[in-house]
Amino acid sequence: MTKLGKGLASLIPARQKATEVEYPKLSQPLRDRKESIFDIELNRIKDNPYQPRFELDAESLKDLADSVKQHGVLQPIIVTKLTRDVDRGQQVEYQMVAGHRRLAAAKMAGLPHIPAIVRDSTDQQKLELALVENIQRTDLNALERAKGFKQLQEEFDLTHEEIGKKIGKSREYVSNSMRLLNLPAEVQRSLSQGKITEGHARTIAGIKNPAAQKALFDEIFTNNLSVRQIEQRAREVYVQGHKRKVAFDPEVKKLAQRLELFLGKKVQIKKSGLGGRLLVEFEDKKDLESLASKILP
Repeated sequence: MTKLGKGLASLIPARQKATEVEYPKLSQPLRDRKESIFDIELNRIKDNPYQPRFELDAESLKDLADSVKQHGVLQPIIVTKLTRDVDRGQQVEYQMVAGHRRLAAAKMAGLPHIPAIVRDSTDQQKLELALVENIQRTDLNALERAKGFKQLQEEFDLTHEEIGKKIGKSREYVSNSMRLLNLPAEVQRSLSQGKITEGHARTIAGIKNPAAQKALFDEIFTNNLSVRQIEQRAREVYVQGHKRKVAFDPEVKKLAQRLELFLGKKVQIKKSGLGGRLLVEFEDKKDLESLASKILP
C-alpha cells in the first residue's frame, strides 16, 4: 500500500476482494462476516509481541520464500491496526497477529507488499490466534508451544482446560506440554535442537527424581533408545524406586506393633526418604478423644 500524499488516501488501503474466514474459538467472539484483504507494505508491519514462535527453520523458510517469489503469498496474514498522533494527523502502522512465517518469507523474497486481513484484536486474542495457527500447522516446536500455553495461563488467568478448548486440544495435552518447562536445561536444549523427540522429553518429565531423569536422558544417547524403549525404562525405574521406598524395615515394624498395643488401634507407618507418616485409625469423635487422652499429657 503506497502513500498518496498527506490526505486520507495515505491512511486508507485500497479495497481488494472479500474472503470467508473461519474463526478459532477465541476469548471474545469476533464478528461473523466476510473480511476484506488489503495489500500492505511490509515495512509498516511490526512484530507480534505475543508470537510464541522463537525459531524459524532456515531451510524450510528459504523453500517458502522461493515459492512466494514464484506464486506470491496465497493465504493472507492477519494484522491489527496501530495508530498514533503525529504533527499532521495520524500515522498508521500494523502489528502481526498470525502469519509470522509467511511474513518472514515475503521479506526474504523481496516483496514490497503482502496480502493481509486487518482485524481488531485484544492482546489475548493475538496470542490465541498465533498459537492456533502455529499448532494447526505444527510449526511450533514443543517448548515454544509450552511457553505459549504458560503465557496464556499466567497473563490471562486461564486454566489448562480453558486453554485446551481454545486450541482444540485436551486438558491433558496442555498439561503434558507445560510439564516440559520443568525439565533440566540440558534436556530442554536437546529437545529444542531436535536431538530428542517430544515423546522422549515427556517420558523424562514424568520422572520426579532429578538423578533418574539425568540417567534416562544419558541412556537415550548411549543406547540410541526409541520412545517406546525409554518408556519401558521409565517404568522399570518407577518400580525399582517404589520397591525401595516400601522395603521391609524390621525396626519400623516393631515400633508399629508397640504403638498398636499401647493405643489399642491399627497403626501404619509409611516411610518416604528419611521421613514418613504415622496413620492411626479411629471410628468416631469419641474414639478419637480416647486416643488423644492416651497420647496427650
